[in-house]
Amino acid sequence: MNNRFIPIFLLSTFALAHATIEAKEGMWIPTLLQAVEGDMQAMGLHLTAADIYSINEGSLKDAIVHFNGGCTAEMISGEGLLLTNHHCGYGEIAYHSTVENDYLTNGFWAMTRAEELANPNLVATFIDRIEDVTELVRNAEDAQAAKADLVAQAMDGTGLDAEVVAFDFGNSYYLITTKTYRDVRLVGAPPSAVGKFGGDTDNWVWPRHTGDFSMFRIYADANNEPADYSESNVPFQPKHHFPVDLGGVKEGDFTMVFGFPGRTEQYLTSDAVTYVVEHLNPARIEMRDASLAVVNAARASSPALRIAYADKQSSIANAWKKWIGQNKGLNELDAVGKKLELEADFMARAAEADNVPWMQLISKMQAANAERNPYMLARSLFIEWVYYGPDALNYAWSFAPLVERWEATEAAGEIDAVIAELQGRTADHFRQYDANVDRDIMAALVAPYLAHIDPAFVPDELEAAASNPSDWAARAFEKSIFDEREGVEALLAKGSSKAFAKLSKDPLYTLIKSMRNAYFDHVAAGYGTASAELDSLTGEYTNALRTLFPERAFFPDANSTLRLTYGKVEGSSPYDGMTYLPFTTANGVLQKYVPGDADFDLPADLVEALEEGDWGPYANEAGELPVCFTGSNHTTGGNSGSPAIDGDGHLVGINFDRSWESTMSDILFDGSRCRNIMVDIRYVLWITDVYAGAGHLVQEMDVVH
Repeated sequence: MNNRFIPIFLLSTFALAHATIEAKEGMWIPTLLQAVEGDMQAMGLHLTAADIYSINEGSLKDAIVHFNGGCTAEMISGEGLLLTNHHCGYGEIAYHSTVENDYLTNGFWAMTRAEELANPNLVATFIDRIEDVTELVRNAEDAQAAKADLVAQAMDGTGLDAEVVAFDFGNSYYLITTKTYRDVRLVGAPPSAVGKFGGDTDNWVWPRHTGDFSMFRIYADANNEPADYSESNVPFQPKHHFPVDLGGVKEGDFTMVFGFPGRTEQYLTSDAVTYVVEHLNPARIEMRDASLAVVNAARASSPALRIAYADKQSSIANAWKKWIGQNKGLNELDAVGKKLELEADFMARAAEADNVPWMQLISKMQAANAERNPYMLARSLFIEWVYYGPDALNYAWSFAPLVERWEATEAAGEIDAVIAELQGRTADHFRQYDANVDRDIMAALVAPYLAHIDPAFVPDELEAAASNPSDWAARAFEKSIFDEREGVEALLAKGSSKAFAKLSKDPLYTLIKSMRNAYFDHVAAGYGTASAELDSLTGEYTNALRTLFPERAFFPDANSTLRLTYGKVEGSSPYDGMTYLPFTTANGVLQKYVPGDADFDLPADLVEALEEGDWGPYANEAGELPVCFTGSNHTTGGNSGSPAIDGDGHLVGINFDRSWESTMSDILFDGSRCRNIMVDIRYVLWITDVYAGAGHLVQEMDVVH
């Protein structure tokens, strides 16, 4: 008996029958919502599945934006205005900030369309349609060719992008077509004292009082189609935008979160969870401990460095704190014990079904994990070095076409274009860069890296760093051209092949080349092969779980595609004697206020406004200004910026975080304690209208009560 390919729609049909048991867990593919439409309506939804997702009529999905590939945003006007999190727009806010115009500290509000700020390389992507092509792919003689044909047909003359995406470890395949807009301008952002209120102290913590939002506007050409930035572009007109509801929500109300959750790992076996807790997370945490110590000290030393390294600090700190909380939660919930219990039950049921292949699955998965683990750790450490470590390394490697492939680049007639691109990249790189900080980050990462990496994977250029990392880093930066703007600009202006060839001996260039060679020669292939084998086995495992445990729901892991999760507004009691209420108010902002504190300081004018308590139309029934609320919606990274939607399809908040007790939910979801955190839309509007004086933006929205 081998039921390897149970269509995913059968999962939905099953889950419908049992949704009252575990309705809050799972991230639903929007094309399958009809299966749980009844359960959602019983909980308070007043829409149909077609109102949420339709390819023929405007629906909620047409107001959902994949914001720059990593966050979610939502359309809130017919003139291209969108909302996302402050931390999702943080890089753009920092990009436009200077000591003289410090938008990070003071906020930014465009009072006219002409004042809106363009953002290089920022994109907004909409889903056109999601189509199940599982049978077409599975029945094809050449699956890869079939997927390529589907993509080509979907893109031919449509102006769309397309991709065939595997779901549930290859048990299902969906063709997803999208349209991406390339002119996205910053419209408004509160001061960081609002958008990041609580800082690292409150990150991943409830109760929360963070106004985590920012506003952008999408521009299009005269035909409402994507276009590069141009002054002649006009505001984009979406097929749907959310009405904004001043009535808000109350405890027990139905809520949905619609967005692009990044990645969950619900089907790790017990040994894999053990490896995450005991090896992978500790290594990543130590790497970020080291880099954060350097970055935090630098930011405290001067206003210029505070601005320059704001975005980098935020990107490093977020996952760092999550991994700490994840380990704590997995240990507290005895995740390994729960996995072992499931595996024992699985083996018993597989034996009862006399299915030998299923009886062998877990041991095969454990062997695949053992094969992959050293490669996975090496890959993670490479990512920490190259993407979260010293910025000079990736910058140096961007010169590779001129250093390594001059003749091929010249033969293709691309030399001038590559140089022009590097000139633009150089200007961006050095806008917010300090060589001393970069050097110290590089030195700080050596010890934790060498402590955890398999010696077989250590790059040649790093072997000399072990004895004295500080001296090693100092020598590399002293002899490199890549830490000094004027020298690089002169090199690019000269455009000499011989001069670029000399860069092959630059110490920072040789370091990144050595690291990339070590990774791609010794790690990437092994990781890819082991991961493919593990994915295949896990696909069999999830299929077997659904067959052997018909009384339980097993949802497909998140994979950065559009998903909907639903639940209700509710608090939690994660520990004995502790109860979290589901709402916070402006009173709590003042209670947390600590003058001069890096995480809890507030601008004087905001303190005054909060003390006056003039909430205008944004107060709740008790006369208070709601700030944040929690719900039982199953979310993860990528859901940042997702709309919190009530039963009428109205916008009531913006998802931005999970509670400390929920950080393990990517691996083990516990409905009794896992809560997502949302900023209340009334706080967003009060900050925008009353505090910032940007009421014209609120007037642009469809405000309902």
